[in-house]
Amino acid sequence: MNDEVIITIEGLKKHFPVGSGRFTALNGIDLSFGKGEFAGLIGPSGSGKTTLLNIMGTLDSPSEGMAIILGESVGNLSARASALLRKSQLGFIFQSYNLFQVYTVFENVEFPLLLQGIEASKRKKMVLDALEWVGLTDKIKSKPAQLSGGESQRVAIARAMVKKPAIVLADEPTANLDAANSHNILQTMEKLNRELKTTFIFATHDEKVIGYVRRKIFLFDGKVAKDEKIEKN
Repeated sequence: MNDEVIITIEGLKKHFPVGSGRFTALNGIDLSFGKGEFAGLIGPSGSGKTTLLNIMGTLDSPSEGMAIILGESVGNLSARASALLRKSQLGFIFQSYNLFQVYTVFENVEFPLLLQGIEASKRKKMVLDALEWVGLTDKIKSKPAQLSGGESQRVAIARAMVKKPAIVLADEPTANLDAANSHNILQTMEKLNRELKTTFIFATHDEKVIGYVRRKIFLFDGKVAKDEKIEKN
């Protein structure tokens, strides 16, 4: 990892209305992330990790404080500007895969490139490269229903990575996978992080994921309880 800071979060609070009152999901978060990090937001359900991930992904905005993602202040972005940032610089991986069932593997991975208006010949090379990264070049014509859970999640990774985003946000990406598939998925993401210098940030309470990350940020009741970096060979 180098010292280039690409995410800065200061005094971040997020409130949600509940009945006549409000629930504070994030309560004064201060964090920064550098290029090439492989970090985990760790905590029990309700600790605020998915809310924080959503704000970093411009899917939600702060109630108070600020979140600056790749030089853009999330709270000040229009819906269009947020969509453009997601389209060009952010990749998302979810526990439920979120694949289009009527599309082939190739078409699922190609979809983000269609949104960017990239020409067909370049799209094809980018999709094939992404599928090679995750070891699925033999499945390009398959539909999601013909894939295992591990294969479906690898398609989701290829789709997230195909545009070579600066940041990939992964919300419980191993939740629906057995141990062997979880390790394969995590090793694939670790390899992409190392080779492409993409920043990966996970929201998780899965011990398997926690074993791979090089920075552990523990959240409890919407606050950072501990932030530790792990030295790995």
